[in-house]
Amino acid sequence: MDDNRITTTGERFTVPKLSKDGILISIFLSFLATAGLFYVNLGGAFLSAFVDGLGISRETAGYISSANKYGAAFGALIATFTVKHLPWRNTAYIALIILISVDLLCFRLTDPQTLIMVRFFHGTVGGFLVGLGFSIIARTASPDKVFGMLVAIQYTFGSVAIFTVPKLVGAMGPGAAFGALITFSSLTLLMVPFIPDYAASINAKADSAITAKVTPTSIAIVPAALALLALFLFQASNMSVADYAIELGKDSGYSIEYLSNILTLSNMISIFGALLVYFIGTKYGRALPIALGALVSGLFTFMFHWSDIPANYFIANTVTGIMWAFTVPYILGLCATFDSRGQVVVFAGFISKMGLASGPLIAAMVVGEGNFTLIINLAAIGLVVCAIAAFFPAKRSEKVVLDN
Repeated sequence: MDDNRITTTGERFTVPKLSKDGILISIFLSFLATAGLFYVNLGGAFLSAFVDGLGISRETAGYISSANKYGAAFGALIATFTVKHLPWRNTAYIALIILISVDLLCFRLTDPQTLIMVRFFHGTVGGFLVGLGFSIIARTASPDKVFGMLVAIQYTFGSVAIFTVPKLVGAMGPGAAFGALITFSSLTLLMVPFIPDYAASINAKADSAITAKVTPTSIAIVPAALALLALFLFQASNMSVADYAIELGKDSGYSIEYLSNILTLSNMISIFGALLVYFIGTKYGRALPIALGALVSGLFTFMFHWSDIPANYFIANTVTGIMWAFTVPYILGLCATFDSRGQVVVFAGFISKMGLASGPLIAAMVVGEGNFTLIINLAAIGLVVCAIAAFFPAKRSEKVVLDN
């Protein structure tokens, strides 16, 4: 930390801040940018909590999960235009308190239609908070590394939740999932005071030196649009399968306990992908990592067709998880390179959540009683198109670095 002491001035005191460099600030910023969307990291456990806890259909559960994510997309869109005008720390406090309050309310709700509306509101607040976190990360020295740590945190705590939530649903219903969200939001609330004040540059009194350099042409429109398209396709394709991973496993004859254990192990191994990003950064550029991640994800997503073979189901989940954790930080880092104001990467938060919401929505529309074949095929195709869309902007970003 920059200062290990707590100083007093009259009745006021200053909380010691973390150093702006190092692993601790990456962890704290990762919590801030994850809390609003942590239910995504529960994977299929979140959707299955409604199927098993409320006894509703897979289609209806998919709509509840999708509503949460569409709300997050809406909140991220609001953040794109507003976060720079707000005091970030107080805004984060308010958003986290609202998230905790809504999750507590959801313990009492059982009507699917009511849950769809309430979860949409929850998602809106959460998406806004994620956008706020992204806008801060975009101003760090190495956004790719912080995004890598962000994904590592998501997979670590997501693994714990995937291991525990399905086992608790029988006793708590979907409240088991809400309890996991409350716990994560509460931890984040405790971390906010220690994040350094450099993030204050996103408010209305932004650093004049940065502002002076910004012109209407600061955003490279075409490569930024292709990078955002790649992000949407990557998130939608992966999430369409991930949300239904447990249901697919059930249809393949596996028990809930087995699925919980195997997906937890898979998630834990997947952390390696995010840590790899943190340690190698952009040493090999972005084009190669993104193309490799998207194409390998597509190949092993197709492998879900043979999920009735235990080894195939485990390998498909593990490799796609590693590639997801590895590729997303590079695509987000790519989005951060085309705009000196950090606006594109905040908008990327909106696009990312649109992808995360649209994947399960499309899957819910085609799944019926178990049409997983079409879901898998659509996801694999989407990942191949993602690799193609990202290649040009990724090469462009590498050229900019070399020219500088």
